[in-house]
Amino acid sequence: MFLGKVIGSVVSTKKDETMRGRKLLMVRPMLVDPDDPSRFKAGGNTIVAIDTLGAGEGEMVLFAQGSSARMADGLKALPVDAAIVGLVDTVTVLGKKTYEARNG
Repeated sequence: MFLGKVIGSVVSTKKDETMRGRKLLMVRPMLVDPDDPSRFKAGGNTIVAIDTLGAGEGEMVLFAQGSSARMADGLKALPVDAAIVGLVDTVTVLGKKTYEARNG
């Protein structure tokens, strides 16, 4: 699994029939900054992931890639390579809280 931030969404009106009604989100991987482990830095790539949990733009998420993505409930037969499998509440790195979701 990887940490990522939802930065947008994708709309595709023509797609594999098994993907109809599925929400697709743009996710930017988030890496711990080696120069300051109390911060994250954005990864260099962007991933389109199927949303299984109702994530929203700006949220920190856990995502899986490859065959692991299809292990999420209801995705086994879908042609997906990335899936959002968790909504992050907090992240602690080296004993310091690095991220906390804004609830409400």
